[in-house]
Amino acid sequence: MAKQVTEPLSTLRVLMFPFLAYGHISPFLNVAKKLADREFLIYLYSTPINLKYASKKIPEKYADSIQLVELHLPELPELPPHYHTTNDLPHHLHHTLQKALKMSKPNFSKILENLKPDLVIYDILQQWAERVANEHNIPAVKLLTSGATVFSYFTISLNKPEDVFPFPEIYLRKSEQVKMNETLKCAKEIEPDEGDRQADGNRQIMLMSTSRIIEDKYIDYCIDFLNLKVIPVGPPVQDSITDDADDMELIDWLGTKDENSTVFVSFGSEYFLSKEDMEEVAFGLELSNVNFIWVARFPKGEERNHEDALPKGFLERIGERGRVVLDKFAPQPRILNHMSTGGFISHCGWNSVMESIDFGVPIIAMPMHLEQPMNARLIVELGVAVEIVRDNNGKIHREEIAEILKCIITGETGENLRAKVRDISKNLKSVRGEEMDAAAQEIIQLCRNSNKCK
Repeated sequence: MAKQVTEPLSTLRVLMFPFLAYGHISPFLNVAKKLADREFLIYLYSTPINLKYASKKIPEKYADSIQLVELHLPELPELPPHYHTTNDLPHHLHHTLQKALKMSKPNFSKILENLKPDLVIYDILQQWAERVANEHNIPAVKLLTSGATVFSYFTISLNKPEDVFPFPEIYLRKSEQVKMNETLKCAKEIEPDEGDRQADGNRQIMLMSTSRIIEDKYIDYCIDFLNLKVIPVGPPVQDSITDDADDMELIDWLGTKDENSTVFVSFGSEYFLSKEDMEEVAFGLELSNVNFIWVARFPKGEERNHEDALPKGFLERIGERGRVVLDKFAPQPRILNHMSTGGFISHCGWNSVMESIDFGVPIIAMPMHLEQPMNARLIVELGVAVEIVRDNNGKIHREEIAEILKCIITGETGENLRAKVRDISKNLKSVRGEEMDAAAQEIIQLCRNSNKCK
């Protein structure tokens, strides 16, 4: 339960309810901090294991304004508490976790009854939260942790598959289309009831973790053709803070490298390279002759040491040119914000893409699943990325990886991409406060309209 604090009468209390994934909690935390800066009191509602992760991302200055509220899922034998998160969750238990989350409606209702927040901001993946909030006469608004491009593409594909997406720059290749069809099929099988889908028939307000600087025409498409009131809250960017000894050693090593000479390689917390892709990336890095930091992760229970994970003799041949971090989180914001970092090989998860753009680092796109191919096409369209294109069999090739890395780090292509991404980064920062101020005003107005806030 949230601790009691003395609060001014004008303070608006917002309960934020992200999906149980680190990649969703981070953007919620980003918005929570921005609202707390504007004198909102935030309750962050999630499972204990996720709150343990979140607590490390909350600076001391938010100790009173962002409070952690525990979500206790129903006890299921196959889902012990350390699996109450998608991080390191075995694939076959993902549906069980979603089932347990939906079974937690009574607990969520009790939390609302006890805390009586003025507003609920919930994840689009748990639409039922709005109906529960409305039963307590509490207004609710969804926060989309991805961008307008992906949302509009998926919405059209799911609801109007016969329609052609009107932006040809955003497309899926054949193998990606097969994967997406499987995802859409699963989405239809877990279709919520009508009450869950939309608690009322009004034009829906949607907060989005994006900016008009990046997705102007796609935001307009959501407004004009999907009948949404879209409120951008800015890209999800974490604080670049670290005090871990291993992290500091990595940053110190990075400090010995020339400006823009080093590539950061990371594929997020929940996506893992196949053995074949791992080899191609390793040899691509070796052939490129560029400096690198590579964060390599494996599914829980399949962890490996350097000898098993990497090609034989790889570390000896690389020497001081590279660092490989196995099965640990690296301080991504700090690395991307470092002057020595000149490129980022990424799976193109939305958080990673937005951080890289915000810090002015061009992206080498290597999308793997779900929305990542659309994110990759978007950043190529923006002129801040080059994509490593898989062949017709879904394979990547070391020679192409090496060539792209050399172009990005030492070639004119990299100079052009850096100039473009830094220009966008500057524009993003110039509107950040304005976009969030507008979002805060919309939230205040929503509360007033509900007669809960005067």
